Amino acid sequence: MTDATDPLANLHLVPLAGSERPPAPGVRPAALSARTADEIVWATLVLRRRTEVPGALLSGDPVDPATFAAEHGADPADVDLVLATLQPLGVTILAADAASRRVRVSGSSRVLQAVFGTSLEIVTSESPQLGGDPAGVAAPRVEHRQRFGSLSIPAALDGIVTAVLGLDDRPQARAQFRFEPAAAAGSSFTPLELGDLYGFPEQTEGSRQTIAIIELGGGFAQADLDAYFAGLGIEGPKVTAVGVDGATNVPGGDPSGADGEVLLDIEVAGALAPKADIVVYFAPNTDDGFVDAVATAAHATPTPTAMSISWGQSEDQWTAQARAAFDDALIDAAALGVTVTAAAGDNGSSDGATDGADHVDFPAASPHVLACGGTSLRATGSTIASETVWNNGAGRGATGGGVSRTFERPAWQSAIVAPGGGRGVPDVAGNADPATGYEVLVDGVRSVIGGTSAVAPLYAALAARLAESLGAPLGLVQPKLYAAATAFRDITEGDNGSFSATPGWDACTGLGSPNGRALLQALSGGLGERGHSARATNSIDE
Repeated sequence: MTDATDPLANLHLVPLAGSERPPAPGVRPAALSARTADEIVWATLVLRRRTEVPGALLSGDPVDPATFAAEHGADPADVDLVLATLQPLGVTILAADAASRRVRVSGSSRVLQAVFGTSLEIVTSESPQLGGDPAGVAAPRVEHRQRFGSLSIPAALDGIVTAVLGLDDRPQARAQFRFEPAAAAGSSFTPLELGDLYGFPEQTEGSRQTIAIIELGGGFAQADLDAYFAGLGIEGPKVTAVGVDGATNVPGGDPSGADGEVLLDIEVAGALAPKADIVVYFAPNTDDGFVDAVATAAHATPTPTAMSISWGQSEDQWTAQARAAFDDALIDAAALGVTVTAAAGDNGSSDGATDGADHVDFPAASPHVLACGGTSLRATGSTIASETVWNNGAGRGATGGGVSRTFERPAWQSAIVAPGGGRGVPDVAGNADPATGYEVLVDGVRSVIGGTSAVAPLYAALAARLAESLGAPLGLVQPKLYAAATAFRDITEGDNGSFSATPGWDACTGLGSPNGRALLQALSGGLGERGHSARATNSIDE
């Protein structure tokens, strides 16, 4: 018999497209969990845009945030309908932001299972490993909520809610770094040395620029930063921590853990752009946490010049709805003038998958980020002696790269030579081999760290310095970079598994490593409107 007083009793649901999710890898019931079956659950709902963002908007001047929100954020009427539909069902509305089209909600597990047509259980599964997936090392297990199959939404919200994220709070991403004890590194560099080798333009330090850094774990202590920058003989940047979805800056005291990622990102970006303001966004390592961190950073005031992302996961390990919601947040960033840099992965052309196929990492696979691959760099004094594709062999790290099965090839990549019609990864590259890695200070321990996660903040700092010199943010800079391919050091030796370096763009190191001074000259030399795609295909094979 139906309880007429229960608002959930006669709820009519419709399927939510793209929400299908498989069971977590190696899943087992959590027999001794302290979590209850009816715990409080948090989730993020993503709403449709009032109007879609035209591609031309991403290639012009940055859009004013208020104008963008009014034209391409959520319709306030849609937000009101979501609130009016969910609140009577026992769902708590925590926050609603029309500009980024997000509504943050909470409720008991019983209520949210009913409202979104799913079942949640407490399980353990294999977690993506920090620092890649070393061969022969068992993946750690983590406890989390799991759902699998599809979600549904109340019929009144059909077509309005495009994603429901966070009900399943399994770890979504891994940090793309490789830890190397300082004594084991064959040759290493400070970020300042790499800035010199890569020709970062003189008389620039990132003044009046903001760099956002996305972190899904770990933390930093100001004492580490003060000691590190003093050791380099420079005054470090102002660094601020921002918590998202309940996460905070919590150093774990483990130099080889998530703290290694956090300090690497801050120290590389901060050393190379010491006059920039650095804002570190800490979020849970979940699909909603990752999306919320990027959306929060993109819509922050002031708008960041650059956003660095060193976390990712194979593009097919995301639900379609989460991947689309994430990419939409990246579109927002590009329209607002933010250059987003993302690590291409540290597990070669397989991206750590064991199915024998090639995979690319996301968010690097998005055409709305500058995908950063990895090299192995050798230098004599201030001169690059050699630079090859980073590949230390199975289980020991290699740059990610390949061709997306999810995202179509953008117009500015139309001249690249790559199998299939998908977006090619990476766009650019820089030093990533831990044997030629970055000298950093983590939890009081001096270490050498490599991985493509070091390349993302390096390019974020370069974007800030170029923007400082040019007097304007670069935004979606990829089309201009492909038109200025000769401003990169072409990498022609090595492979990442299935793909080999070749003259011109390749699926290991993209266009190559940067010559910052040449890039500044090219970008200030009248290549047309920001990202003019008509010129984006001209220089690939030269």
